[in-house]
Amino acid sequence: MRRLFDEELADLDSSFTEMGMLVSQTIQKSVQAFVDHNRETAKLILDNDYRINEREAAIEKKTFEMIALYQPVTTDLREIVTILKAVSVLERMGDQARNIANSTIRVKGTKHVPEIEAKLGDMGEEVASMVSEVMSYYVKDDAIGAEAIAAKSRDLAKKAGQVRLDAVNGMKEDAELVDSAADYLVIAGYLKRISDYTTDIAEWIVYKRTGKIIELNPGSSFFI
Repeated sequence: MRRLFDEELADLDSSFTEMGMLVSQTIQKSVQAFVDHNRETAKLILDNDYRINEREAAIEKKTFEMIALYQPVTTDLREIVTILKAVSVLERMGDQARNIANSTIRVKGTKHVPEIEAKLGDMGEEVASMVSEVMSYYVKDDAIGAEAIAAKSRDLAKKAGQVRLDAVNGMKEDAELVDSAADYLVIAGYLKRISDYTTDIAEWIVYKRTGKIIELNPGSSFFI
């Protein structure tokens, strides 16, 4: 029985990690599509969104089945609960990538600010890297490394705030920038929210490793 449980848990870990990598790639592609004004790539992201949702549903189903069948305790149970909780966070990250793709499709023929879009592109790369990094901490069972994600999330929030300031100033100076600037605001908000989600996963990694429920970035759930 133990051997079967270990094999299924290893498969569950692998599925969860693969979903994390898929979400990271999707975030990166969605932001790049926005920066490049690539509506075709954005449409592909929307068309493939179901894959993330299906993976979440399959992983959740597997966790419930394993809890019911094997009735795990202590560290085994914490690992399954961590995946159950964190997989829904990954799905919400995918939702934000989908929102960015929707913004790319919606905006057409508006005036742009390359400097702000470059900042958003850098933020997208950084956030995608944070997702990959937090998944590696999960694989390595590294609670200390996971906690370090919180500092990166706070730094990303500052960058989102700067984009907000730039966008607002742009609207004040040029009325033709209103549509684009509004999108810059929401894209920065989406990316900030994804960075918050990486912290949420980090908190569950700490729980998996120590059994303690902590809050790494208290009071930082504002949009941008």
